[in-house]
Amino acid sequence: MSLLRAREAVMSHFRPGLRHFDLTEQQWRVLRALTTVESIGTMNLASATFLLPPSLSRIVRDLEARGLIERSSVAEDLRRGMVAISPTGRDLVERAGQHSEAIYAEITRRFGAERLQLLQSMLKELEDVLDDPIEV
Repeated sequence: MSLLRAREAVMSHFRPGLRHFDLTEQQWRVLRALTTVESIGTMNLASATFLLPPSLSRIVRDLEARGLIERSSVAEDLRRGMVAISPTGRDLVERAGQHSEAIYAEITRRFGAERLQLLQSMLKELEDVLDDPIEV
């Protein structure tokens, strides 16, 4: 519950900006992930964004309809879909990213850079420790 409350506290500051750009949190995650690659398979994108494939499918369809991403098939396997961010999508990420960076800076100012870095490090450690199943 503590992790969920902290996530909600953080996201409550980002949501108004995302709404301003007509984006959901999940759409934003997809667009941000796509800025780090030339293109990516949909299953890898689902994994990178922590989205279930059916949810990602709907999000990709919506983002493509808005011209923010482009989909293609792999020549060797037409069933395998690839996704890439479009120039329009990159422009939107650039504009929305400025808002996000200002929020990150304010969070860092309020919480402290060292404490934020420590928190991120500890969360990564927790993730790594829990990577293997817990047997009881």
